[in-house]
Amino acid sequence: MIDQGGNGRGGNVSGFGIGQAVRRREDHRFLTGAGSYVGDVKRARMAHMCVIYSDQAHADIVRIDVKAAMESPGVLLVLTGQDAENEGLGGLPPYFMPEDAGGPPGFRTIRPILVSDRVRCVGDRVVAVIAETADQARDAAEAVEIEYSPRPCVTTPDGAAASDAPEIWPGCEGNRSFTLAFGDPERTDEAFARSAFVVRLDLRNNRLSANSIEPRCALGEFVMNDGDGQYILHTSSQNPHGVRKMLANSVLAIPETCLRVISPDVGGGFGMKADPYPEDALVLWAARKLGRPVRWIASRSESLAGDNHGRDQVASAQMAFDENGRAIGLRVRAYHALGAYVASATVAPITFSMRMLPGVYDIPAIDVRTSAMFTNCSPTGPYRGAGRPEACFMLERLMDEAGRVSGLGQVEIRRRNLIAEQALPYATPTGFTYDSGDFAGMMDKCLELADWEGFAARRQASEGRGLVRGRAVTCYIESAGVFNERMELRFDPSGGVSILAGTHSHGQGHATAFAQLIHDWLGIPSEQIRHVQGDTDAVTFGRGTYAARSSMLASTALRAAADEAIARCSPMAASILETDVDAVLFSEGLFRAAATNRTVSLQQVVRGFFAPMGVPGGQSLGLSTVGTAGGEAPNFPNGAHVCEVEVDPETGAIRIDRYTVVDDVGKAINPMICEGQIIGGIAQGVGQALVEEVVYDPATGQLLSGSFSDYGMLRTDTMPTIAARLEEIPCKTNPVGVKGVGESGTIAAPPTVVNAVLDALRPLGVTDLQMPLTSARIWSAIDAAASRKAEPA
Repeated sequence: MIDQGGNGRGGNVSGFGIGQAVRRREDHRFLTGAGSYVGDVKRARMAHMCVIYSDQAHADIVRIDVKAAMESPGVLLVLTGQDAENEGLGGLPPYFMPEDAGGPPGFRTIRPILVSDRVRCVGDRVVAVIAETADQARDAAEAVEIEYSPRPCVTTPDGAAASDAPEIWPGCEGNRSFTLAFGDPERTDEAFARSAFVVRLDLRNNRLSANSIEPRCALGEFVMNDGDGQYILHTSSQNPHGVRKMLANSVLAIPETCLRVISPDVGGGFGMKADPYPEDALVLWAARKLGRPVRWIASRSESLAGDNHGRDQVASAQMAFDENGRAIGLRVRAYHALGAYVASATVAPITFSMRMLPGVYDIPAIDVRTSAMFTNCSPTGPYRGAGRPEACFMLERLMDEAGRVSGLGQVEIRRRNLIAEQALPYATPTGFTYDSGDFAGMMDKCLELADWEGFAARRQASEGRGLVRGRAVTCYIESAGVFNERMELRFDPSGGVSILAGTHSHGQGHATAFAQLIHDWLGIPSEQIRHVQGDTDAVTFGRGTYAARSSMLASTALRAAADEAIARCSPMAASILETDVDAVLFSEGLFRAAATNRTVSLQQVVRGFFAPMGVPGGQSLGLSTVGTAGGEAPNFPNGAHVCEVEVDPETGAIRIDRYTVVDDVGKAINPMICEGQIIGGIAQGVGQALVEEVVYDPATGQLLSGSFSDYGMLRTDTMPTIAARLEEIPCKTNPVGVKGVGESGTIAAPPTVVNAVLDALRPLGVTDLQMPLTSARIWSAIDAAASRKAEPA
């Protein structure tokens, strides 16, 4: 799958430090079935929960009758929304709103853990049934009678903005929670007025489901410790401390110390598992009431209906150019679907979908705005890329259109507009400052690696087989690293160390990459470095992992913790070396006495902190250090993608023949992990471009893609061999020089694939397509274009 593209770093590289492509230490247990997920956790007397989800998109609840369910075999408890209200349980608020950061005010919602009055989407939680076995809980759920009084519904963000759209939330005018705007409208109007040509496109980013390999799971317990009750939640979450905060403060109204959240191995998150769901609260509530553990595991259909979705944006985009093909203005009007609630951190993708619109291009005037709209669909939230893919899709589709209209072509139109390396640091009109990069260089290296010049021969060969071939190049950038982070180093008497990570690894390889950092900085052997995460009783605090944040924030915090360890150890080393502390030097894991050249390893020094009597150097017993990060500016990973496709005009079938990517990742901690993350992201982006879409019936709001029989998932035989190359232009705003990598592939893949397909189809008269580019949609577009050509003038 991976062609390293000549970067000279294969898997057989000696050493373990920064920059080495060492194998992930966690992979062995995953590949041998030794991983431990929530579904693997079992407790004595464990009960099982089944949740009844609304089958109505928008309706008043008239009556709920649980009598027959309560009398069903094995049933222990049935819970309703009225029960939650009677016990004073709260709901789930949004993680933040624009006004919390100085933005415009908005309409907030609270998502009930069980709805008591009015459901607003298929998948709203209505009743929870707890029984001795999962089968008994499901059987009893069938006996619950729920009577609804249906209301009109709306399933699209632009439909929700229509004057005749049904009201989803009383008091929310026009179903609009908030509107975000960036730029200078007057300056942009002036740019459009003097432009030589303007390109316009109406674009849609299809709604997606994360479909992590492990569905969401939750196991709740309530235990008595020394007279104080404590809730314990095992949950498949990317952000255990965030889950604890929201559940304790907003739902249970208890001190956070009374709730322990454990997030063990997590089989994929992609942003969907970044925050708590109603089921997390329900298993805790039920466990307290029953005095025994309660577990819930989602089915795949429940996940498709009940998980937060991603994307779902419609936009009208225009770009103005001067006579030399230089972009002088960008105007966008968009609607972004919230679904039924402002859930999770959904404000983030909506914000980034506008703030990242300038991309890597020098566009002097912009006027972009988007409205967050309620719809009768499952809530949306961050999904891998979180707004950056939407921005990149709009921008790169416009650039391709401009290349076609101007006659400059795909490459030259971009070359004329890329931000010059000498212009860095560069302040965008939306308030970001790019500190480092070589955007033209990334594109040129990608074109060379992709053999752009050899396309004509490959196209001729395709035509000889009755196929049409197209190509596209995309330039992308993203903003990585948000909030702050805390990392702790806890040393043991043997000289080994545990990294207590505030981040959460669920596929990113933190146990390996963080150990590489500490090995490089402190000289501790890799086998004596332990990685601890995902338990709020073991790790004091953390923000979790999302938004490509861990490489920068965790490494910066670890650097600070390592520096503190060296500073703490220096007096001890001076005592051992019988010299002054000012005469002690540290490098490559050794303290050295400048005068005598005597040395002692950091590990030997650490053992001194655990002396049974009279700790040398006047130090305290034991050694642990803490590092924090968060004042640094974000970093900006960037790069270029090139894709070539073949399309069969007879069937509409697409084959991606070649895919090439060059990424600037700053300093690569582990190149192999970087490349794996990039390629995984490309697979998700290709999935959005070609097959994935959450579909609701527009009249009834019923979910039409509620299983893998109806929701398209990318297959391995669709993915091509990917030629991937890493370029390292260190970031200047963090001490390690790293740039994030987890979102990058997903950002650039959709426009690259779509533009390549359109390039192939333009000779057939097809000039526009909306994602996903299914074979049926392509065949219909080809057929419609042929019919138009056949019509008499």
